[in-house]
Amino acid sequence: MQEKDITIGNANVKIITVNTVVIGTGASGFNTADRLWQYGQKDIILISENVNFGTSRNSGSDKQTYYKLSLSGEASDSVRHLAEILFSGRCVDGEHALCEAALSSQCFFRLLELGVPFPRNRYGEYIGYKTDHDPAERATSIGPYTSKKMTECLQSSVESKGIRILDKVLPIQIIKKDDEVAGLLCARLDCLEPSEPSFMAFNCRNIVFATGGPAAIYADSVYPRNQFGAHAVAFEAGVTGKNLTEWQFGLASIKPRWNVSGTYMQVLPRFVSTDKNGNDQREFLSDYYVDSSAMLSNVFSRDINGRLMQERPRVVLP
Repeated sequence: MQEKDITIGNANVKIITVNTVVIGTGASGFNTADRLWQYGQKDIILISENVNFGTSRNSGSDKQTYYKLSLSGEASDSVRHLAEILFSGRCVDGEHALCEAALSSQCFFRLLELGVPFPRNRYGEYIGYKTDHDPAERATSIGPYTSKKMTECLQSSVESKGIRILDKVLPIQIIKKDDEVAGLLCARLDCLEPSEPSFMAFNCRNIVFATGGPAAIYADSVYPRNQFGAHAVAFEAGVTGKNLTEWQFGLASIKPRWNVSGTYMQVLPRFVSTDKNGNDQREFLSDYYVDSSAMLSNVFSRDINGRLMQERPRVVLP
C-alpha cells in the first residue's frame, strides 16, 4: 500500500494505491476484509462514512434472527433444500442461493469462533426455531442486537490483523479506464484544515460494495437515521441492479423506529391508512373481510401445530 498527496486545480487529493477497497463497515464489510485476509489477499482497505453507523450495528428487533442451515432437531434439511427455499422467493438467482446455502454453516461457525454466543443445548446442538413459514428450524438468535454483536466481533478480528480502516470517507465516483474499474474517488468528511487533502482517491483493482440494504433511498423507513448506503455511486458507473426486490418491505412502528414482529403483535393490531398529513385515520382491512375472524386469520399465520407464529404478521388482501 502506497500513498502520496497531490494538487489538482484548487483541491488537495490524497492518492492511495491498494489492491482492494471494501466500502462499508457493517457485518458484511468486516467479514469481507476478514475472509480476504484469511485467504491470502492482504492488500486491503476498508472505508466508511461512519464506522459506528449502519444497519448491522444500529438496528434490531425483539428477537433478531440469524438464518442458516439447520443444525439441530429432527426435521430433515440439506443444502439443496435450503437453496430451493431461498430461490422460491424469486428474489435471488439459483447459483447465488446455492452458494449461500452451501456456505451458511461455515459462516455460522466462523462467527462462533469469533465470540458470537449463539445458543446450544446440553448435547451440543446449536438450537434453532422456525421463522417466516420455513419448514426447518434454521433460525437462531442471541437477542435484539444479534447483528450488532456480529459486527463487533468481526471488527475485532479485522483490527487484530492490522487491516487499515478509514473513517469519515464518502465515496463519490468510481474511476474507470476502458470500461473497467481503475479507482475510487472519495470526499473526506473529517477534513477541517484548508491545508489537509479534502479528497481521497484510491488506485485499486477491486471495489467491494458492502453497503447494506436500501438504507436512505426511501423517504419513509424503519431503518435508523444513521444509515446511508452508496448504491448510487455504483449505478452511476454503469453497474446493473439485480435482485433488488430482495430488500425487505413490511410493517414498522414510528415511535420507536422499530420493525414490527412477535412482541408487538401479541395484542390485536390496528392497521390504518391516513391522508398525507396523518389525518382521516381508517381501518382499511375491515372493508375486505366479512367478519373480524376472517380478517384476524389473515393477520396472524399459524404453523402446522397450530401454534401462533412469533415472527411476521401476514396480511392478505383479496
